[in-house]
Amino acid sequence: MSIKPVKVALIGSGNISYTYLNTLVNGGFSIIDVVGCSDLIPERSKARAELFGIRQMTNEEILNDPEIEIVINTTQLWNHSAVTRQILEAGKNVYSEKAMGDTYEGAKANYDLAASKGLRLGCAPDCYMGSAFQTARKLLDDGAIGKPLIAHAMCYRGYNSHYAAGDPADPKAGSQGTTITYDMGGYYINILVNMLGAVNRVSGFTRFYSDRVYENPRHPRYKSPVDLEIGGEPRGDSVMLGSLEFQNGVYGSLTLCSEGFFPETPRMEILGTEGILTMPDPNFFGGWDNQVTLVRTGNPNEVFRVPFTHGFSDTDPNVPALSGKREPCHNSWRGLAVVDMAWAIRRGRPHRSSPDLALHTVEIIDAIEKSCKDNQVHTMQSRPERPAPLAPGFFGPMAETSIDNI
Repeated sequence: MSIKPVKVALIGSGNISYTYLNTLVNGGFSIIDVVGCSDLIPERSKARAELFGIRQMTNEEILNDPEIEIVINTTQLWNHSAVTRQILEAGKNVYSEKAMGDTYEGAKANYDLAASKGLRLGCAPDCYMGSAFQTARKLLDDGAIGKPLIAHAMCYRGYNSHYAAGDPADPKAGSQGTTITYDMGGYYINILVNMLGAVNRVSGFTRFYSDRVYENPRHPRYKSPVDLEIGGEPRGDSVMLGSLEFQNGVYGSLTLCSEGFFPETPRMEILGTEGILTMPDPNFFGGWDNQVTLVRTGNPNEVFRVPFTHGFSDTDPNVPALSGKREPCHNSWRGLAVVDMAWAIRRGRPHRSSPDLALHTVEIIDAIEKSCKDNQVHTMQSRPERPAPLAPGFFGPMAETSIDNI
C-alpha cells in the first residue's frame, strides 16, 4: 500500500535553505513533497523556487495552505522563536534551523505551545543521523570501548564577524543568544546526546573579551573598542567552557570558542575502559576526511580508521552547487530529520529530533551561562531520550528504509 507523501514548505530562503531544499527535493525521498518556499526578500525565494522547481510563496500562503503539514523555519536565529510560534499557531508541524530559540524562555514557550496543540516540533542540527555518527553510535553500543567514562567536545574557531563591518540585514548578529554558543553548541550537544543520552547537571564559565577592538581595516571604527551592546542587547559570549554530568554517569566537557583562528579545530571523543572513540567535525555527516577512528586497549599507538556501517555520508565537496554559487554545506544531508518527521507522522511514532532534544540543547547553553553568574551547579529540567539509531547497511536509494525503521 502506497503512503501519501507529506507536503512540506520552507520559510526563509537564505544561505542554508539551499542544502535543505537540495536534500528534500533531489534526495529521492518518497515521503516528502516540497510545495514551495518564501522569504521577506522576494528575489531570494524566487531564485530558490526556480532552481528547485517549486512554488514561490508568501509566508501567509504557506501558513494558510491546509495541505502543508510541515513548515521548515530557516530564518535568522533571532527570528526562530517568533516564526516558529506563528507556524504552530497556524496548526502546522515545525522543523527549525538551529537553535530552537535565542533564549531558553523563547524555546520553552514554543515547546509548551506545540505540546498544547498536539503538533510536532523539531530542530536542527541533524548531523548525528549521518554515516560517521551512526557508525560511532553502533561502535559504542556494541562495546567497542568498554564502559564510557569521559567525553570531550570542542569547537575552536575564529569569527571575523565580531570585528568586521556589520551587515545591515543582520541587526542582531553578535548579540546575546546569537554567537558561537548557540550557533555551534547544538552540533556538539546533539552528538553527545545521541551517543550518551541526556545530561543531568551542568556548570561552567562563559564570557566575551570586552577589551577587543575592530580588527577589520574596512570597518569605519577600525582599531576602536568593539560595541558591548548590539541592537540594545548585550554582546553574546564568545568563549564557553562547560562541565557536563550525563545521566548514565559519564562526565563530559563542552568548549566553544570563537576568539581563535582558522583553520577551525573541532574535537569529539569518548574515552572508555577499553578504548578511545574519536569522531569527526559534527558540522558534517561523514566522509571526505571526516572519519571515525578507534584506539583499543593494548594498542595505544595504533589508530584504526573504521569503515562506515551506515549511509548518508556527505557528497563530493568538489562538485559545485546547482546554483553555480557558493552555498554553505551544499554537499550535506541537512534536512534528514525532516524526512524522519514525515515518516513519524505517517507511522504514528516519535520523531528523532524531538522537541525535548531541541530544548535540552538550549537549556544546557543557558544553564552554563547561569552557572558562571551564580556559581551554582544547575540540574537540568529537560530529559530527552537518545534518538533511536538508524538501521545499518543501507546505502543509495535504499537509505530511506534506514530512517523508517522504528
